[in-house]
Amino acid sequence: MSKSAMPLERLTGESKPTGAEARPLAMLVSEAAKAVAPLWPISAFIARHPWMGLEEQTFADAADRLQQAHGIDLYPPMAVFHAAMAKGEIDLVFVERRLQRWLDNKPLPVRRQEAERMCRALLWNETVPNEALRLPELAELAHAAAWRPAAVRTAGAALHGVSQRLDQQTVKWCKLFYGSNTAPWALPHCELGFYGAWRRLIAADPALSKEERKRLADWPHDGEEALRQALMKLGVQEEETAAYLEAHLLALPGWAGMVVWQSRRTGDELRGLIDYLAVRLSLEWTLVAPYLPLEREDHADIGAALSLLAAWLHWGGMTLEDWRNLSGKEQRAWLAFIDRFWRIDRCHLWLEAWEDTYEAKLKEAVLAHQPMDETKKAAAQLLFCIDVRSEPFRRHLEAAGPFETYGCAGFFGLPIQTRALDSDDAHPSCPAIVAPQHEINETAALEAARPYRRRRDAFRFVGQTFKKIKQHMLAGLLLPEMSGPWLGLHTFARSAAPAWAGRVVRQAEAAAEHKPKTDLSLHRHGKDESSGLPIGFTTEEQVQYVKQLLVNIGLTSSFAPLVVVCGHESETANNPYASALDCGACGGAAGAFNARVFAALANLPEVRAGLAAEGINIPDETVFVAAEHITTVDEVRWLDVPPLPAAAEAAFRQLKQALGEASRRANAERMAKLPHVGQTPRDPVAEAQRRAVDWSEIRPEWGLARNAAFLIGRRKLTKGKDLNGRVFLHSYDWREDPTGEALAGIIAGPATVGQWINLQYYASTVAPHYYGSGDKTTQTVTGGIGVMQGNGSDLLAGLPWQSVAASDRELFHAPLRLLVIIEAPSYYIEQLLDRNEEFRRKVQNGWLRLASIDPDSGAWVNWEAGRLASRQKR
Repeated sequence: MSKSAMPLERLTGESKPTGAEARPLAMLVSEAAKAVAPLWPISAFIARHPWMGLEEQTFADAADRLQQAHGIDLYPPMAVFHAAMAKGEIDLVFVERRLQRWLDNKPLPVRRQEAERMCRALLWNETVPNEALRLPELAELAHAAAWRPAAVRTAGAALHGVSQRLDQQTVKWCKLFYGSNTAPWALPHCELGFYGAWRRLIAADPALSKEERKRLADWPHDGEEALRQALMKLGVQEEETAAYLEAHLLALPGWAGMVVWQSRRTGDELRGLIDYLAVRLSLEWTLVAPYLPLEREDHADIGAALSLLAAWLHWGGMTLEDWRNLSGKEQRAWLAFIDRFWRIDRCHLWLEAWEDTYEAKLKEAVLAHQPMDETKKAAAQLLFCIDVRSEPFRRHLEAAGPFETYGCAGFFGLPIQTRALDSDDAHPSCPAIVAPQHEINETAALEAARPYRRRRDAFRFVGQTFKKIKQHMLAGLLLPEMSGPWLGLHTFARSAAPAWAGRVVRQAEAAAEHKPKTDLSLHRHGKDESSGLPIGFTTEEQVQYVKQLLVNIGLTSSFAPLVVVCGHESETANNPYASALDCGACGGAAGAFNARVFAALANLPEVRAGLAAEGINIPDETVFVAAEHITTVDEVRWLDVPPLPAAAEAAFRQLKQALGEASRRANAERMAKLPHVGQTPRDPVAEAQRRAVDWSEIRPEWGLARNAAFLIGRRKLTKGKDLNGRVFLHSYDWREDPTGEALAGIIAGPATVGQWINLQYYASTVAPHYYGSGDKTTQTVTGGIGVMQGNGSDLLAGLPWQSVAASDRELFHAPLRLLVIIEAPSYYIEQLLDRNEEFRRKVQNGWLRLASIDPDSGAWVNWEAGRLASRQKR
């Protein structure tokens, strides 16, 4: 074993924040908004990193800030760590190692021996024993030493009942304004914006008393001026303004996140947030005005000081006399030291030890002895999305025959928005961090499309008629009598025989929506009038997009006769979170459209010629075929299969035979992990298919739960190794990337999306009441834009409890920060960190972890905040 350390500070040039000054209101709003993240509508729900605006702080400091100011915990409770330890997921060797490293690097207010004894006790104890809290004179000494100031509280939170009423009012107006696009009656004056519409209508709101409405009679008509006046009337001091606004945004982070998303669509995020805060603080002032001025709460937290002082006396070997002999400054330093350790640092050490244990096991699996690589030519090569659900299926498919698989982001590097046949809306079919550059339309010949349009229009007519009758004031009264027998029969069938009824319903829908053969607008011809995006690609763009993906995954030679471009989709019934189980790289949609586009581009003769000029020669007999991996049932469905030459046809037949066995094995592996299934069902394929169509199934699949790592490297590192469906696998060959540009693109795109997914699952696990969405069975879909619990809650921003937990008491997802592993020489990593400041900040501040594998020596290198921690040969 060899060890070395390399400081990353020389790669940094971080600027120091400037001191507090009088700043414009818009700047304060922008600072407060860092605590919230945009929330996409439920129809395009994608994973979101809830703390993307806080990455300039370390993970631990952000956790400290959110806990102290808002009571939000970013770490699992100790019971979760203990359960992981009982299952062998946390090795105590790593707990000890992390504690020693923490003590070595932390400035200690006491001698090392005393600090270590105290920290060891706090690692394992949740509370101080009651007898320690009953010591005489303890309360008096704690009061004298109390140091922690109270967090900034809003005026509404300081008055009993006002905060709840304020939230109800805010939710009501947000639902009316942001849900107006799907409502039968639109909110009047929407064209004036959120604040403008609210200002026009608030005088007639019966939920406010006559006196409350009267206070707003002369209220400003400009949102920013209204916000400024509300802050002044509430008595918010200038130095507390940003924290005060942040507290209001975090009171309803879901609706605030929806405001951010909607405002970004219009290109003026700050205006939307100012309007939202103007409405909320104007209402707050209206409700609390009779009680102003409120008495300021500057008292220190005596309860915390009492417990911490008792901890020093009980575990630290101190006496009351020893404590009295300390100066006030020393007392506050001692209390602050163990306060931070007990609340934050001990949890962080446990989390790091959990992550270290997982990394050690993954390293052992990846660096295990590789069997001799057979030189047998692959019959087919398949490009899968990096989604962790692809890993088991790829493994079983490769074991079933002479097949090679590659991993890439499921949008296949195409920055496009897609417009399905006859659709009025275009969908951005690329990651949220990528702006579409092209539009691709789906078209069909008139004669072929006519029967399809008749079936589709008839099917939709029934649905639209039902909806209009339901929304009509008088006709809606007759609807239960008219539809009751049919809907009752439908409900009975889907409840009594869910598998059969679900299949019948799905087959009927598929028959009605079955499209004829369609063409894609691959070649440039004009621009879309609504978006201004060019429709199709130029020949040069076609060549570059295909080349970029092939280079990124290291597939530039030795092409098989058949190359399958495989998007993915999840099929579930009665599931508002369906898009969360689809392809995040395709903007929360299925990956079929992108797969078809890429396969079609790669088959174009002019693209083949352009690639040959770039040094990538695809044989004439090689054919690219589009397919789709259905993750719920681990099945591959064919989308576009062009005429195949003899070799490709033989490979196609061989692959189709192998897919059945791979599907059975993958389903057996997945079903065994789902609760209430048992070890392995008698027919895992049938069980998976039932879950996909059963409308009462709250857990049709686990999605991306337990994701923990993102490996960027050649397939030979992981081929044949069971990674338990926890690793995003992105193919990459550093030898094909001499400038490091391909690696930089993978880090900026797919790896960033992987981090968002990871932290979405993390947040929904550690703080489900705040960043999750509660029990799926009690959710209400609101205005087509999101879900709530009941009819007046926050817009819930995260995943339901059933997506991360096996039961009320047992977690399934392990809340670990993403480990990014890159197979490349160390100087590639240094270059990456030097050029990509955002990625370097993520690593340094602990928002993800980074390791690399040297392709020559096999050394596993940990890149941490200030050094290269351990370099170990295989």
